[in-house]
Amino acid sequence: MFRIIIIPFIIFSITSCKTVQKMTAYERVLIQSEEEITPFRVLQVTEPKDNKVLRTACKNIDFVKDKRLLDHLISRLKATMAAESGVGIAAPQVGISRNVFLFLRIDKADRPIEVAINPKIISKPDETICFEGDGCLSIPDTRGNSMRYPWVEVEYINESGQLVREKLTGYSRVDDFTSIIFQHEYDHLQGVLFTDKLCESTPKKQIE
Repeated sequence: MFRIIIIPFIIFSITSCKTVQKMTAYERVLIQSEEEITPFRVLQVTEPKDNKVLRTACKNIDFVKDKRLLDHLISRLKATMAAESGVGIAAPQVGISRNVFLFLRIDKADRPIEVAINPKIISKPDETICFEGDGCLSIPDTRGNSMRYPWVEVEYINESGQLVREKLTGYSRVDDFTSIIFQHEYDHLQGVLFTDKLCESTPKKQIE
């Protein structure tokens, strides 16, 4: 059983970190280039310019100052995730190098899509597991087994501006792999892809 602590009003150091910068002109134009219901184009590692963005570490978002843009970004990310039939998507996958991603809560009965803003992994075990069949919207036609933690304790701001601290578990495709989805999307914010974490046992045919 995981635990959740929600702190209702956040004016925390998590939003005043030195890495927080207001949205750039480019980011503003890209986010607002289409309506909220319009999906973004998903960046692909096969495109050199896209790959450079996917390999860049992201910056935190100022939840207060950029709230309107953030809401628009989240709406378009939801539309993109639905269009791509994904279980998660990170902002850098659509060209916005900011610390925000969406992830499907397989561990909850109604399987909601939740938003993680300026997330952190604050605790994890020493041991790892080999998660089978990892994949990515930015790496087409590719699957592989990736090294992951069986659980992670995380901290993030949700869509309502609340600070959430919880322990995410689950690494089984049959029952629950919410923890894996979070780790996969969190890696995107660091410029890391699942192909960087392949298990030694991954068959070559899976990653070609």
